[in-house]
Parts: sequence; C-alpha cells; structure tokens
Amino acid sequence: MNNKGWIRIAEAFVSVLIVIGAAIVVIKGGIQGDDISEKIYDVEMSISREIRLNESLRSEILGTSGTIDWNDFPSQTKNKIIDETPRGLECIAKICPPESICLLEEESEKNIYAHSTLIFSTLTNYNPRIIKLFCNY
Repeated sequence: MNNKGWIRIAEAFVSVLIVIGAAIVVIKGGIQGDDISEKIYDVEMSISREIRLNESLRSEILGTSGTIDWNDFPSQTKNKIIDETPRGLECIAKICPPESICLLEEESEKNIYAHSTLIFSTLTNYNPRIIKLFCNY
C-alpha cells in the first residue's frame, strides 16, 4: 500500500486552498476588521421597520405635528428605540414633516449615521411624517 501518493495529493490540495485564501484576502483589500457602519445601518433599518410595521407606534408618530425633537419624542416610540439599540450605540430620533430637511441640531465629535423612514398616514388620517434616526458609536 502506497500512502506517499495520498499524502502528496493532500499536501497539494491544502497548498491550493492556502493560495486561494491569500488571493481572496489580497483582492478584498487586505484583512480588515468588521465594518461598523454596515452594522449600524442594519440596526437603524431594523428599528425603522419595527416602528413602521407596529400600528400603535405608527399612530403615535402620525399623531404628532411639526418637528419633534428627542426630548419631546412620543414615549412608546422612544422606549422602543432605546430597547432596540444595542449596547455601545447611542441613537436618538427626530420626527419631521416630509417637506422639511430634518437635520440634527447638535454637533458631535463622533461619526453620526442617519437613516430616514417615511411613515405614511392611515386611511382616516392623512399626516405623513418622517422619522429620522441618528446613531453614533
């Protein structure tokens, strides 16, 4: 029984895997840590989706008028945003009419990631609103 042949085949196979792995790393631009911005945007989209699909949260937002800052935010929606925000991430939100720019008034030394969602009105109440999340890490 000749095991040397099988050992050489296994060595060649492992060598090819190493070369392919190195090529993939070089093509992708080197070894990098996790891209935190994608994770933050995923969190923001998830929170926005929860608010958009929850009827009581939608009604709470559609019941507002003008621009609503974080300090005056509707309590049920504010608690949902706080509960859904992972540890280490700070998120605040603002509710604005669709025709406004809806900017964050405060300055920050950190990178701020923003995500807007348009909350459409119900059949009985036409009052579309924008909820804009601002998160920083």
